[in-house]
Amino acid sequence: MSTITPSRRARPATAAPARHAARAARPRRSWTPLLTANGILVVFTLYTLLPIAWLLVAATKSAADLYRHPGFELGSFNLFGNLADLFTAENGIFLRWMANSLLYSVVGSLAGTMISVLAGYAFDKYEFRGREKLYAVVLLGVLIPFTVIQLPIYLMFSKLGLVNTYWAILLPSLVNPFGVYLARTFSQGYIPNEVIEAARVDGAGEWQTFRTICLPMLRPGFVTIFLFAFTASWNGFLTAMVMVSDTKLFPVALGLYTWNKSSQINPEYSVLVVAGALVVTVPLVIAFVCLQRYWRSGMTAGAVK
Repeated sequence: MSTITPSRRARPATAAPARHAARAARPRRSWTPLLTANGILVVFTLYTLLPIAWLLVAATKSAADLYRHPGFELGSFNLFGNLADLFTAENGIFLRWMANSLLYSVVGSLAGTMISVLAGYAFDKYEFRGREKLYAVVLLGVLIPFTVIQLPIYLMFSKLGLVNTYWAILLPSLVNPFGVYLARTFSQGYIPNEVIEAARVDGAGEWQTFRTICLPMLRPGFVTIFLFAFTASWNGFLTAMVMVSDTKLFPVALGLYTWNKSSQINPEYSVLVVAGALVVTVPLVIAFVCLQRYWRSGMTAGAVK
């Protein structure tokens, strides 16, 4: 008994040419803009990493090799000897400078960030008379260069007897107009007004609502503002240069600056400055690596409402 197989449906003869015509009509993807953008990013990346690479190479050289083999030329490996000299120079003053910088940066930045978050939250969630005018004054503080107010702060602290003390560096770090601006932006993007209203209906007080509900929601913003303040405090030395003259109160940036000036007379300090600059970068790297999941999420605050 013969089996009849069903015949396949005949395809129209114009299907293949039409498909090829559609492919030909599609715009071809141009790789030129992509390659250009990636090339620019590579150039900027190399430009950013070049000083760090030089620092890593220079920190391994001895005092003689630092001048005998400039640039990226390798000399005798003396990194551990340089670090030993760094931590023992002038009775271990570098460790004192590092401890001072940690005090100024961590304590001052945490306190200043908390004040900024409280102020930004209040500007966003509370209605009070003159709120926008007062906020405009805060934004005006962002526009004023920090160097302009150094002399008035010095004169004020001099009358209060705070010059040449730890307070002379810690107190200015508590005021952060840019942090207030960021905190209000984060509050608008992360805290819905309905959450606060629900907490009030449940009988929660204002401080309890902020501490238990709003502050955890503002964690990415808190970390972002803290990292900005920490980096500025760790790298800055202008306030310390104006306010303190006792070397035991110096932050590490100002201490390395004084050593760098001394290297013009005593070249041995050049190696200490290079090794110290390498050590100084470690806390910043640790802070950004440990807190990156918070500040990376905080970078998109306000992008989607």
